[in-house]
Amino acid sequence: MREVWITDAAAVTPLGENLNQLWQGLLAGQTGIGPVLRFPVDTYSAGIAACIEDLSSNGDRSMAHSLLERLIPQVDRVPPDSLLITATTKSGIDNLERRHLGISADSRDVLLSRAADTISRRLGLIGESMNISASCASSTIAVAQGAAMIAAGRADVVMICCLDLVTEFVFSGFSCLGALSPTPCRPFDRNRSGLTLGEGAASLLLMSAERARREHRVRLGTILGWGAVNDASHITAPAKNACGLIRAIHLALKKSGCKARDIAAICAHGTGTVYNDLMELTAFNQVFGDRDIPVYSVKGAIGHTLGAAGGIEVALSLQALSNQVVPPTVGFDTPEKGAERSVSSSPADISGDCLLTTNSGFGGINAALILKKGHFP
Repeated sequence: MREVWITDAAAVTPLGENLNQLWQGLLAGQTGIGPVLRFPVDTYSAGIAACIEDLSSNGDRSMAHSLLERLIPQVDRVPPDSLLITATTKSGIDNLERRHLGISADSRDVLLSRAADTISRRLGLIGESMNISASCASSTIAVAQGAAMIAAGRADVVMICCLDLVTEFVFSGFSCLGALSPTPCRPFDRNRSGLTLGEGAASLLLMSAERARREHRVRLGTILGWGAVNDASHITAPAKNACGLIRAIHLALKKSGCKARDIAAICAHGTGTVYNDLMELTAFNQVFGDRDIPVYSVKGAIGHTLGAAGGIEVALSLQALSNQVVPPTVGFDTPEKGAERSVSSSPADISGDCLLTTNSGFGGINAALILKKGHFP
């Protein structure tokens, strides 16, 4: 199996136009959650989200284009023969809303393939492309798919691009489910009351180690292992016994060759919903026992970015490994049972080369990645 390097990472979120701004904002305990001004929220169960300032549609184009226009200039030297894997749950769904309101809008932006077409054109890619739409684990599975293809020799370079938007279509759906918190989400807090939506985009360039060395690329990190499992429990709720996530983590550990004791920290899905957080704590306790392993969630700072969450969190995990520190879990105050010694409202030092990052989604999807420390220039 060939070694898979991550040689480039970029992100755009409510906490900054680039990955460094996001990282510094997280370490400072900042939050991008605030009142929603993009559409009326009077009839919904919450009125807050983490929206990117000044993000708007241009002519008849979706806001997704504006988001990509902020991300793509940050991407460094993408080979034209790269396989492109995008990850999004709703793409330019804001254009469906606009058409419903009688406003001119390009209906092609609603298609999940639209982001790939736009990115390929902007980057001059000549390779194939695909989109992964696997709920909130979309970009985690996209990274796993890209890594698997490189490891098996089916590709040399894979470009991962993920994005999702805060739109009324999405907001109203989560409101109907009763999943939105009226106050900023509080991952792993005993008094949590639901999630907060967010938006953002990220890109990750994956390469075989051989090609990366040949092109004199910097290794930001290595993808050691991956796992994806469906618990087939419920259309929206995770299995309470965490069977799916436990299995996904074990698969990732087995592929990586790591033992549970080798994991220095965990970047959790951590949505702030009652059932998800309990499920994750159950899984981590089952896999890691009573180890005081640092666990953190970034969703109290940037909200739940849906299909983009995993990609953004991989980029941040590389920073955490490089700096040997994990960011605070914003909104965390009163620990849920099982989080007392692992989750913190302050940055925590770590010691080790490997980190686990997980995501779970509707339909029983669970995904896990194991990353190894590289070097940020």
